[in-house]
Amino acid sequence: MRTAIAAEGLVKKYGDSYALTGLDLEVRAGTVLGLLGPNGAGKTTTVRVLTTLLMPDGGRAWVNGIDVVQNPQEVRRSIGVSGQETALEPLLTGRENLELYGRLHRLGRRGARQRAQELLEQFGLTEAATRPAQTYSGGMRRRLDLAVSLITRPSVLFLDEPTTGLDPRSRSATWDVVAELVGAGTTVLLTTQYLEEADQLADLIAVVDHGRVIAQGSANELKARIGGDRIEVVLHDHELLSVAAGVLERTGTGQALVTTSERRVSVLAPHRPGLLADVLRTMEAANITVEDIGLRRPSLDDVFFSLTERPAGPVASAETTGPMNTARSTLVAA
Repeated sequence: MRTAIAAEGLVKKYGDSYALTGLDLEVRAGTVLGLLGPNGAGKTTTVRVLTTLLMPDGGRAWVNGIDVVQNPQEVRRSIGVSGQETALEPLLTGRENLELYGRLHRLGRRGARQRAQELLEQFGLTEAATRPAQTYSGGMRRRLDLAVSLITRPSVLFLDEPTTGLDPRSRSATWDVVAELVGAGTTVLLTTQYLEEADQLADLIAVVDHGRVIAQGSANELKARIGGDRIEVVLHDHELLSVAAGVLERTGTGQALVTTSERRVSVLAPHRPGLLADVLRTMEAANITVEDIGLRRPSLDDVFFSLTERPAGPVASAETTGPMNTARSTLVAA
């Protein structure tokens, strides 16, 4: 397969701080790359450079073989972008929003109207087509924003945390849309804080930290790097969580994770027969009452934590200089 997105040694500075420190990336056409990393790791900066919204301070990048610095307008003609915030005109109807962007992309009045109707049907928005976008639910606004990003039938689609803030049903519906697009040949670069989203959608996952890719592979390949199992213990009392964490850390191979609200403690440990029985005996000797105990395979959360030593939850980001979609008009082909 040909390469749809490539980056070599990308560097980007914000003042005295580096957002990208030599990032390398390759995405094959017709696949999904999940870009994971803590906030501030460089994910959004990477997307901004690849979509021509930022000029890199070093390195090179190509989209569909086109250099993003030398031919930015040509790159923009072949991509779609949907960011963390929707870029819709709230007083316009769903149909009017789509027709507006179609006209901005020079589809002509008839072409914009036809393409708007196609997208309304594809995204299940025909019944709401004449309603102002400000009356749409969060899930409907996200679908409409995705539809806008597909006005020109882009071969490459950049999705920057597209399901942030959506309820599980709307998130699942968005996943279905992405899977349908990829099935039709679209290449997708997806940044997300939901690790199950990457597990569900991505053919390849790249973990970014401190402005560079620190691990890459399929979800199963990354999980296999962890090795062993995860022991999970649910206690009867909150008060003994720290004691149980100490016990598990002596059994396992890393730092125990404590989820206070669930009275849960877990740790990675080498796979061996009799492991759970040994843990139960140790807990009993420490006068810790266990309500539940089990083993499971490592998850992407485990991979993420082991690679970055940070959880995948939202943290204030120094790299974020504003929502991606505030610059959508910049991406409209001149």
